[in-house]
Amino acid sequence: MAIADRSRIVRTKGQENTARGKELMAGILLVALVAALGIRNLVPVDALAPAIVTLLFAIGATTAGFALLCRSDRFRVMWLDLAGGLTFIGVVLSVLIEPDQMIRLFALSDQPQ
Repeated sequence: MAIADRSRIVRTKGQENTARGKELMAGILLVALVAALGIRNLVPVDALAPAIVTLLFAIGATTAGFALLCRSDRFRVMWLDLAGGLTFIGVVLSVLIEPDQMIRLFALSDQPQ
């Protein structure tokens, strides 16, 4: 009976998870948060959201690149999941960017508005 088989649900002492996916995702998001707080003083307020989204995309691309270098299939899937999660967060945050912010980001600063 499949319902009574708890061998896949309950871990025994010899079956610890070596992937540490949750801790790794929390660490990557913490690094992104610290970098976003550091960027806050370098860019104007209007350019903050596009800079954070670009940062998330860059970290996601770096994570995906690291996944391609990884030899173990188990860890490769975990790294690709992390890269996909960071990209998804970047896409969700990009919805909050107004078109005027992007125009001001790429417009020349010496032109009158």
